[in-house]
Amino acid sequence: MVDYPTLHKTVASLTEGEHDAIALMATLACEVHHSDDRFDWTGFYRVVAPELLKIGPYQGGHGCLVIPFARGVCGAAARTGQAQLVPDVEAFPGHIACASSTRSELVLPVWDGTGTLIAVFDIDSDQPDAFTQTDADELSRLLHATFAR
Repeated sequence: MVDYPTLHKTVASLTEGEHDAIALMATLACEVHHSDDRFDWTGFYRVVAPELLKIGPYQGGHGCLVIPFARGVCGAAARTGQAQLVPDVEAFPGHIACASSTRSELVLPVWDGTGTLIAVFDIDSDQPDAFTQTDADELSRLLHATFAR
């Protein structure tokens, strides 16, 4: 289980004074990925055009390069602006299998300080039903503290 208080403090310390979104994404992806063995792939898909995500900084095996808002769990998070907590990716309509090992997924929208959607934060697990509402809430709080300041 993630030690969220320590993760929040570590990320805040590492990113203090940094405003470059890519640098922040790289740091956060690394810290979150290594905070829990459940996290098999951890990274960002950046909003690069209307209704289009492209891969950003990540940890783990290769990811999909491009994801339209209309497809998959990442697209659903971007399209709706809501966290997507998916216990079984096979049961998610339109799931995109970037990695065949993925069994469950948590995707969170990432907003900047003006309220603009800049990315989604995607965490995949090779375990079914790996994520909890606490994970979604704590990681949403971490994203807000890092990107919306």
